[in-house]
Amino acid sequence: MACRICGQVGLNSILSLGKTPLANALLREDQLGDGESTWPLDLAWCPDCSLAQITETVPPEILFREYAYFSSFSDTMVAHAKTIADRLRETRKLGPNSLAVEIASNDGYLLQWYHKAGVPVLGIEPAQNIARVAEAERGVRTISEFFGREIADQLAKSGQRADVIHANNVLAHVADLNGVVAGFAAMLKPDGVVVVEAPYLKDLLDHVEFDTIYHEHLCYFSLTALTRLFQQHGLTIVDVERLKIHGGSLRIFAAHTNSADVQPSVLRLLNEESAWVRDAKSYETFGKRVEALRSDLISLLDSLKAEGKRIAVYGASAKGSTLLNYFGIGQKQLDFVVDRSTVKQGLYTPGTRLKICDPSRLVTDQPDYCLLLTWNFAEEILKQQTQYRQQGGKFIIPIPEVRVA
Repeated sequence: MACRICGQVGLNSILSLGKTPLANALLREDQLGDGESTWPLDLAWCPDCSLAQITETVPPEILFREYAYFSSFSDTMVAHAKTIADRLRETRKLGPNSLAVEIASNDGYLLQWYHKAGVPVLGIEPAQNIARVAEAERGVRTISEFFGREIADQLAKSGQRADVIHANNVLAHVADLNGVVAGFAAMLKPDGVVVVEAPYLKDLLDHVEFDTIYHEHLCYFSLTALTRLFQQHGLTIVDVERLKIHGGSLRIFAAHTNSADVQPSVLRLLNEESAWVRDAKSYETFGKRVEALRSDLISLLDSLKAEGKRIAVYGASAKGSTLLNYFGIGQKQLDFVVDRSTVKQGLYTPGTRLKICDPSRLVTDQPDYCLLLTWNFAEEILKQQTQYRQQGGKFIIPIPEVRVA
């Protein structure tokens, strides 16, 4: 395949996770007797622009038209969104004549904060079920479409150019990266800013975050790769921040080239990346550490089951689907799954077919251990589950190394 940023053919393999079901393809009870579609899940990297990417592209209409992930079910995500929205509204002096846009705006978890402050908003969200919630429950004007150059041109011609464009955890989901970033450039006001958050490739490698690899996540970014991508469309990354959220993310600020000064943070991080981003050993080491983690977790679960312990799971997440299916962990070791999302409760996990229940079941059923697959929200979840822990329940946190809390 050709690289999704630079078009180079001949990518270097990093890790093959076999053929797995789609991570968010949750099952109804009446579907348990049916077969499940599986797709290859192989990670590779481009030695030219450094983009890490999976080699299979599942049609976005299959993945995103109806979607099970609602951002507002995470208190952490809502608070995180409010902080950046308030910050930009104040520093850029946004008001009733401004426009704040979010690409893949989900249920309005971020744009609601601009809307409440009187700043006009526009969400662009392809999942029709989620777009309806954004409008009905949070008053966030939402277009239910996939964003790209064509829709950006239409909006710009109609006078809807943005002072700020947010794209949180969306670029990783995009097959046509160049079309989306060209859309940013077309819709952004001359003095506007694009704010992108994406899981950081360095953190993925360092912390063995292989479970963030699934079919929705096509790409895994370094600042080096993002710089190349944005430059191709007349945009310059003028500032960058490293965030702890989602196991380690980048937040970049991009503007039309020559419209703003590049901050030292950008040059500093690009220099740091030069030591590893095109070094094949960085990726080979990652693959070996994934296999060691697999051995450690399976060994722990098998030993606990041999002692007669009962083990549940917290988090019917996409990353959890990757971990369970690749590691071959399922009904033999695990009893049930709990998840805070009412949209997921009553359904079954893809591949492993474990029933998803309300988190209150941890207290009423009191399994001995709970495998925390949404480890990126560990602090929030451990606080929520104080009663389960006080009653003797323990959490197994699998990433970056297996530990019990």
